[in-house]
Amino acid sequence: MSVNVNRSVSDQFYRYKMPRLIAKVEGKGNGIKTVIVNMVDVAKALNRPPTYPTKFFGCELGAQTQFDTKNDRYIVNGSHEANKLQDMLDGFIKKFVLCAECDNPETDLHVNPKKQTIGTSCKACGYRGMLDTRHKLCTFILKNPPESTDSGSASAKKEKEKKNRKKDKENGSGSGEAGTQDSFNAPEAVDRDDDDEDWAEETTEEAQRRRMEEISDHAKNLTLSDDLEKPLEERVNLFYSFVKQKKESGTIDAADKEILAEAERLDVKAMGPLILSELLFDENIRDQIKKYKRHFLRFCHNNKKAQKYLMGGFECVVKLHQVQLLPRVAVILKDLYDADLLEEDVILSWAEKVSKKYVSKELAKEIHAKAAPFVKWLKEAEEESEGSEEEEEEDDENVEVVYSSSARELKVETVKPETPEKEEDDIDIDAI
Repeated sequence: MSVNVNRSVSDQFYRYKMPRLIAKVEGKGNGIKTVIVNMVDVAKALNRPPTYPTKFFGCELGAQTQFDTKNDRYIVNGSHEANKLQDMLDGFIKKFVLCAECDNPETDLHVNPKKQTIGTSCKACGYRGMLDTRHKLCTFILKNPPESTDSGSASAKKEKEKKNRKKDKENGSGSGEAGTQDSFNAPEAVDRDDDDEDWAEETTEEAQRRRMEEISDHAKNLTLSDDLEKPLEERVNLFYSFVKQKKESGTIDAADKEILAEAERLDVKAMGPLILSELLFDENIRDQIKKYKRHFLRFCHNNKKAQKYLMGGFECVVKLHQVQLLPRVAVILKDLYDADLLEEDVILSWAEKVSKKYVSKELAKEIHAKAAPFVKWLKEAEEESEGSEEEEEEDDENVEVVYSSSARELKVETVKPETPEKEEDDIDIDAI
């Protein structure tokens, strides 16, 4: 039986679920102990190592804890009822899982042992903050960063990657041009994106039914499997129709989760930013980046394929509004970079080659020329950062270990200093 991750939410369609805790009391006398039978499954639903909630119980109860990761046995000394532990788990979720900004459990932990800090970032709303390290569990987390306790994760991720590649071969690579219904042209050969977001929306029958009711009449009569068997171009157009309907009905602002779920259902997630750019961006793109940041972040967070499609979408928007946007290419790219929608290496890779994939060769050259000041600034900032690292090899104060169940490998991120925003008309990219 599953329960809501945030049990204060009573909505029966709440999509974040976890198994109900199962506890088994073993032994007697001084040797009595409580084994949490399904702690691995519960922890997986929370995107946390199973040692964390177990240790949390020990801290709260003043009891010793034992971890046998090889046999998936997580033990709290003493006799404790499952309902009591379930209530206690709510406290762990509130302190160490839920986002402080949007209350969603789509968070990752960032541990910096040298600074003795634990940061948190939300994949749903983009919020980044620091945990209060006064709780006893924080001492355990600092000594045991998440990645070191996630036993077998590397092999599991490799296995998942193999399965996804096999799936791609079976379904075909989707050659040929895939276009949306207006002026955008999708790439000639579309990269398929792996569905590696463990916190994606659950596809329950009821959730599928509600989504199907909200898309076009044509798609309404199709089953999910029928849609997936359709050519890539048709699936892209179905997704386009879905997003367009949300926009026209005035519900687009709060539909970011539904839009992501629909893209995943149709297996066009990587292309999401391309379609969103066409429908949500115009000559007022700078304001719209701020307004729809959450929508794009759901696709672009740690997804370089999606970021490349966002670059393509950006070129197409410039094509449609050349007079207003061409002179402001550099500041718009900086807006996308500051909003964490584009990573540095994606921008630098794009700048190395002028492509006619989305716009004409001539316009592409103009866009690259206008972007040159920002690209130059990025390269200089990167060189300064590299030089600083060489001078202080032992200084890791700006390094954070990032734990994410969706990552295929351990990532070490360098914290970049925030750059103050300037007014769009007065901004001087060279002076940044």
